[in-house]
Amino acid sequence: MKCPYCGNPNTRVVDSRPGKIEFEVRRRRECQDCGRRFTTYERVEQVPVMIVKKDSRREEFDREKVLRGIQKACEKRAISINQIEQIVDDIERDLREGRDREVSAKVVGEKIINALKELDDVAYVRFASVYREFKDVTDFIQELESLIHKEHRSADAEPGKEGPVKTDD
Repeated sequence: MKCPYCGNPNTRVVDSRPGKIEFEVRRRRECQDCGRRFTTYERVEQVPVMIVKKDSRREEFDREKVLRGIQKACEKRAISINQIEQIVDDIERDLREGRDREVSAKVVGEKIINALKELDDVAYVRFASVYREFKDVTDFIQELESLIHKEHRSADAEPGKEGPVKTDD
C-alpha cells in the first residue's frame, strides 16, 4: 500500500479491526519513510449492483458518488461525517441485500431523500432541489410547505407537546 503523503510503497499495519459494515476490515498503517499514519479499508469484492440511469445507461453503484452528493447537501450543517457514512452504509447494504442486481437511479435517490428527510430538513431540501430538478422558486415553496405541514402534524401527534405560545408583549 502506497503512502498517500509521500508515495512510498513501504508501509506497515499498526492496527486492524472490523469495519463498520460486514465483511470490512479497517487498518491503520504507518509509512516507513515519512512516519505518517493513515487508514485503509478492505472490503470483500461483491457482485456489482448496477444503477439504471434515466437515459437507460447502466453504471456500477458508486459509494463515493453517493457520499459526495450527501456531503454536498449537508455542507455547513451540524451533521457529522459518521452520520453521513451511516446513511451511505445503510443504502449500500439495502441494495446489496436486495435480490435485484439492477436498480433504478430513482430508487437510490429516494432512499437518500428519505434518509436526509429524517436527518435534517435543510440538507433534505438541498438534495431534493437538485435530484427532483426544481424548476423555480414555486417548487421550493411547495416542498417547504409540505415540510411545515409535516412538522405541525408530528407536533400535534406528540402528547404533552404544545405549539408555539403567543404572548402579548
